[in-house]
Amino acid sequence: MDLFKDLTVLSLEQATVLPYLTYRLAHDGMNVIRLEHPVYGDPNRLIGDNVLGEERMNAYFLCINAGKKALTLDISDPEGAQIFRSLIQKLNVAIFATNQLPRNYKKLGIDYETLKALKPDIIWLGVTGFGPDSNEAAYDPILQARSGLMELTGEPDGDPQVLGIPLPDMGTSEHGYGLLMKALYRRQATGEGSCIHLSMFESSVSWLTVPITFTTSFGKEITRRGNTHEFFCPVSVYRTKNGFVYLAVGNDRQWKSLVSQDMFRTLDRPEYEKNAGRIGDVENLNRAINEITKNHTSEELIDLLNALTIPISKIKSIPEVVADPLVERRLLYSEDPVTGTKITLPPPPYMTPFLERSERRLTFPPRFGEHNAEIYGGLGYSESDLQRLKEKRVI
Repeated sequence: MDLFKDLTVLSLEQATVLPYLTYRLAHDGMNVIRLEHPVYGDPNRLIGDNVLGEERMNAYFLCINAGKKALTLDISDPEGAQIFRSLIQKLNVAIFATNQLPRNYKKLGIDYETLKALKPDIIWLGVTGFGPDSNEAAYDPILQARSGLMELTGEPDGDPQVLGIPLPDMGTSEHGYGLLMKALYRRQATGEGSCIHLSMFESSVSWLTVPITFTTSFGKEITRRGNTHEFFCPVSVYRTKNGFVYLAVGNDRQWKSLVSQDMFRTLDRPEYEKNAGRIGDVENLNRAINEITKNHTSEELIDLLNALTIPISKIKSIPEVVADPLVERRLLYSEDPVTGTKITLPPPPYMTPFLERSERRLTFPPRFGEHNAEIYGGLGYSESDLQRLKEKRVI
């Protein structure tokens, strides 16, 4: 049963946080339409290499916009505002989402009360940097800095570092996904829509479970610690003959299994039997483990520790991750019908029924205003109407 195919999402989106969220909704088979200004468009269209040899379809944009349609519309223009209202009603929009600054909501006629008057059961989502009462600009690294994520990332004696992925962007997207699913359930149960204000800052801070509780409740200083763990040892990166592995001993039983092996038997000491003793001498212990592991290949160590059910992994490059059998079988794909360009996309967090039916294929990321004729034509606008609107820069 296809639960989502009749749901239309209209998203006034740009950058990463909202496009990634609607990309996830496209995985469910929803009809996702991204709305962009006809002159400026989404700045991310211009980022990365020009892999297709055409404007506004650069590589960075292609990563999180497959499976969508694209419209251009200047909703600040009176005629554009009228078209926007028609879209909400005639397309039977289930979800409207935006990451505009809050001060623009009423000015553009995209606030919840305005859209609720047009469609009483609409689900409205506004994603902001710091909540609906703030118009402060927010990019992912700024949120990483302000939320404490950078303070927790890096070597103990080094500078704070940004994460390897934009967690405030993508973490907020995942929180938004859950809230929208809850709102859809509420609408199904009661017939009522929802107004959701989602702050990227609040989303980012919500991940600080241990740091905030330990700091405020128990007076413990929590800061960056490199590759080690605050409470468990040995847990770190260790050098091998041909690279690096990450080894994680999570309890005393696993430690006993480790030091029962000839390779690690010199570490079988009374002071290390309990995790507290190992944590108390973490630097010396990690140094001693490194002296052992550097004499063996990553593969030898992985085979040995897997047999002992002790978590271990090679530090993989991105190509190695893609080649992992657990990843390769769930990769997504998209092919451009115009140029024949094929792109590979990462696996979804969950293989949805829609993706299974489509054999993990999504439509190619849409060109700027690609679906203007299709969608506006469906609203009754003729070719001459569309040409006039284009010349006026309304679309």
